[in-house]
Amino acid sequence: MKRGIVDVPGIKVGHASDFQGQTGCTVVIYEEGAVAGVDIRGGAPGSRETALLDPVNMIEKVHSIVLAGGSAFGLDAASGVMKYLEERQVGFDVGVTKVPIVPCSVLFDLAIGDYRARPDQAMGYLAAEEANQDEYRQGLIGAGTGATVGKILGNDRVMRGGIGTWSIQVGELIVGAIVAVNAFGDIVNPGTQEIIAGAKAEDGKRFANTWEIMKKAIGGVGNAFAQNTTIGIVATNAILTKAQAKKVASMAHNAYAKTIRPVHTQYDGDTIYAMATGQIKSDVNIIGMLAIEAMEQAIVEGVKAGNERDMPQIIKKER
Repeated sequence: MKRGIVDVPGIKVGHASDFQGQTGCTVVIYEEGAVAGVDIRGGAPGSRETALLDPVNMIEKVHSIVLAGGSAFGLDAASGVMKYLEERQVGFDVGVTKVPIVPCSVLFDLAIGDYRARPDQAMGYLAAEEANQDEYRQGLIGAGTGATVGKILGNDRVMRGGIGTWSIQVGELIVGAIVAVNAFGDIVNPGTQEIIAGAKAEDGKRFANTWEIMKKAIGGVGNAFAQNTTIGIVATNAILTKAQAKKVASMAHNAYAKTIRPVHTQYDGDTIYAMATGQIKSDVNIIGMLAIEAMEQAIVEGVKAGNERDMPQIIKKER
């Protein structure tokens, strides 16, 4: 059975990838506008249009959210999505035109593929063109194309991350999640806490265990900054206010804490958005609980799909 964030009625997902450069972007679109919130926990985030999601600010709804590789360069992908939506008269009506509201968050994959390959306006436009309500692909695609996990021992010891998606339905209530898993830490089974992907030991047959390595490295772990960040979105067909959407995004971070060890480090820009399409009434606490469960499974599915085949060679370019 396929499950994904597109199970929320009206939600579309599109991916665009540069497989040679090992980067890409993922676009989630709800053309009618979804009430949204965001919670940023990591110490090294890269984002665009997140301040307007503060519950005290005027804008109520977003029309798309973009997840992209390319570090700060990848924020350009959101401009392509804006162009696509404006051409279709989707956006916040300002009289002379409609301005699409398109927040964006990025992850760092420049050290994995060709650092000169980054999501740009053209790639964002392509992902928006490709967006549909039957997109369940996972693994090394879209924002997950260059994603890796377990960075503490360098690129020679990492495993693949990837895009993961999942959904849960209880009665009429649907909560879905999509995530680009690109963590500094290891990924663990949320039930057993056993590592399922992460930094490999020298023999390549065992996990090195990032948590234990860091406990012993009291002087620090060097410059592990330049390769990380897990960014995700939860969506529901429920009615939420902006403040409630922010709360759901906040609760969903529990999924990161249960599946990524360590999480929310200064080396990560861990971010979760929440989108509510406003079709049914439900309790915000229940929505948050289901968001945690959906995000947990999306993370597991993403790394499983990302490691189903041999990892593409990491390109080492002279900087």
